[in-house]
This record gives sequence, C-alpha cells and structure tokens, in this order.
Amino acid sequence: MQNESRQAHWEGVYTKKGENEVSWFQENPAPSLELIAHVGATPASAIIDVGGGASRLVDNLVDRGFEDVTVLDLSVAVLAAAKARLGSRAAQVQWIVADATVWEPVKAYDVWHDRAAFHFLTEECDRAAYVARLDRAIKVGGYIIIATFALDGPERCSGLPVVRYDPARLGEILGNSFQLIDTRHHTHATPWGSDQSFQFSVFRRMSGGRS
Repeated sequence: MQNESRQAHWEGVYTKKGENEVSWFQENPAPSLELIAHVGATPASAIIDVGGGASRLVDNLVDRGFEDVTVLDLSVAVLAAAKARLGSRAAQVQWIVADATVWEPVKAYDVWHDRAAFHFLTEECDRAAYVARLDRAIKVGGYIIIATFALDGPERCSGLPVVRYDPARLGEILGNSFQLIDTRHHTHATPWGSDQSFQFSVFRRMSGGRS
C-alpha cells in the first residue's frame, strides 16, 4: 500500500469511528505497561509509541510520571482525539503525524513500543523501511516492544490484510543487532466481545544504532 493510500485509509477509519468502536481498542493497556516496567523504564526514559493512535498507553505513562513520551501516528484525526482526551496533559507529550515507514527520527529513544501497527506492513519494502527508522531511533541498550497478531490471530483487520508473526520471524526481520529477551501471548477482547490472539515480543538492541 502506498503511503498516501495508507494515510487516507486510517484518516477515514478514525473520522468515522470513535476510539472504542475499533477492534483494537483497549481500555487498560496492561500488557504494554507490564513490559515497559519489565525492561526497567524510568520516568526519565524516552519512550515512543509508534502507531499509537487513540491508545490509552500515553495517558497511563503521563499519569505515572514519564516525562519524555512521544506518540507517532499517520492520522491527524486520531491524534487530535487523543490530545482532546488528555486535555492539559497533552502538552506533556510530543505528537508526531507521520508514517513510520518514511518518518525521519531526530532523537534517540530508550523504548520503542508498537501495538498492532507493524502487522499491517504486508510488503517487504515497507517492513525494511520501518526497520531502517527503528535502527536510527533506538539507543544501544534500548528496547523494542512489538505486539502483532499471533500465528493463530486474524488474517485481516480494519478491512486490510495483515501479516501474523511469532517471535522468531520478528527477530529475523529486525536483524542480528537485536536480541529477543521476552515473549508473551495475549488474548485481546474486542469491544464487541470476540477474542483476538496477539503476540508481544521484546527485543534489546545489543549493537549498532545510537549510544
């Protein structure tokens, strides 16, 4: 999918639907919060939520005192909704409207978090572009938390095909600079009560990248 088409699709989704009207809506992002704590993130850690959309993760991080939080999404509408939800707290967050496959990072992060964005990249060139940005954006010793549909998860979402993963396949795509340190299966309940099988994988950057 071309970048322009991808952006138009998600603008359409978030213009027509509320945040709790999409299948990936999660009132409590407990798995993500647990893994961010597990990797030892502190309030001073630089954290980016890639494809963060209307996720409640940013609310929870700000409430826990995290001071360097960035949310990146290609939808203007969804980031506007997230800012409105946070109210005055939105000023504590860096908001970036961009496609993760073409975005140019200007700083380095300690934690890169992505729940349910990467699996929409069905073309190898888009996955390579995503990893190239990740390479430039994550510090040596930093962590990548990626949640995708598991091998027994849905084959499509929001009218689009997805790629399902296990940790080994994700590791192959990220490359040898990243070491797998944790994996967790999560069954996500959609707002209408169906279950979706997710795989959370945590990698640590061991070499290359920024220090």
